[in-house]
Amino acid sequence: MEVLLKFFGGTANSVTCKCMVLFVTVLILRLLLFPSFPSFDGIEWTNIVYIRNNHPPLLGSEFGIRKNKFLEVPQIVWGLNNQKIAFARACLTARMLNRTLLMPSLSASLFYKEIDLLKPISFDKVFQFDAFNTICSGFVQLGQYSDVLNVTKVLEMQKGSGRKWTLERDLSQLREHSQGSIDDHEVIRIVGKNPFLWHDHWPVKDYAKVFECLHLVDEISEEADRVVSRIREVGREAREGINASESSSFRPMPYVAVHMRIEIDWMIHCKKLEQRLNTNQICSSREEIMERVRNIADLKAPVVVYLAVADKLLNDSSILEHWGEGILPFEKKKLGVDGIYKKYPYLIQSAIDYEVCLRADIFVGNSFSTFSSLIVLERTQKMMKIGATSMCGNDARWPSYAYNIPSGEESNGPMKWNTNMSDSSLQAISYGTNHISC
Repeated sequence: MEVLLKFFGGTANSVTCKCMVLFVTVLILRLLLFPSFPSFDGIEWTNIVYIRNNHPPLLGSEFGIRKNKFLEVPQIVWGLNNQKIAFARACLTARMLNRTLLMPSLSASLFYKEIDLLKPISFDKVFQFDAFNTICSGFVQLGQYSDVLNVTKVLEMQKGSGRKWTLERDLSQLREHSQGSIDDHEVIRIVGKNPFLWHDHWPVKDYAKVFECLHLVDEISEEADRVVSRIREVGREAREGINASESSSFRPMPYVAVHMRIEIDWMIHCKKLEQRLNTNQICSSREEIMERVRNIADLKAPVVVYLAVADKLLNDSSILEHWGEGILPFEKKKLGVDGIYKKYPYLIQSAIDYEVCLRADIFVGNSFSTFSSLIVLERTQKMMKIGATSMCGNDARWPSYAYNIPSGEESNGPMKWNTNMSDSSLQAISYGTNHISC
């Protein structure tokens, strides 16, 4: 204490100095004895990692993300965007339990029922592991299995299913596993159904935060660059054929991306869904899609339209015909980029197409498609980040449309589409809706 008194330039008889020394001593002891105890201004100390948590606590997660407690989830399955939702839901579950999510396994192949035939692919073969943790630092965290000290003492947590397993019961189970002796386990392993089917306890903005942290690995991103460059190249060639002055322009040629859902499996699914929901605003024929794209307001011809469609499931070879004057439709084969896609399994092909649609100047999709819905969510988030004041007007920076819903105007164009970022859950995006925010 005498050393501290000299440091503060005081004397042993100074009451003020004694108080200051006592205060500093308490702080030092607190850091030494309670390194995990939260302090003011959202600053916390966890094992080795210093976190400034700028996000409000989510349900039971008050102490940041611990690096010595882990959550393990089943292999993530189904389509790319169902897998992205499942991954985000697993991340947010780990956040609620105040745990690091062990890097999950995705599915490279697409099987809906034959789980044993699903080909696993590591998360870091598709998305950048380090970039995810950097961008999402303090919100959610990914860990490696090599981080686990004791792999034998794992607590298994069975996710409920069936009608009796309610939203409230699911939430109660999570809270139970975030406290007491259960929380003492280094690893909690969730067994049971795919995370996409877990109950949803988190708002859209939390999902958007997780999606924002997902960056494709360089190899996949560069393949998407090549496809986009080719699309803009054919657009430039088309413009030069009409106006020679365009040849001197270095401005990227705009393009429209259409997620054209007319595959066999989709048409079977959407017809059943329309009957169940008593609506006619889910399925769209090829002719209906073409008409509504043609009728987009202020569409400047000639314009390249990239058709994102699952070629193997397609039973219609005429998708490039009868689009009308000034509309130049292209799919992978006509663009000459099908060789890029064929090098990869389903999941990577879908990731490339997603990126191509995401970067489009105009995107047109189906509001009941998870693929389309997540693209619109990211485009909406992108506009919000640049402070766009017009989200649904004709001057919107990156407009999106739902071709399955008519605009209600005489032109019979598609409905403008933005994500309602204030929604309390991802329900509408996960399973589709015809109630879109524009």
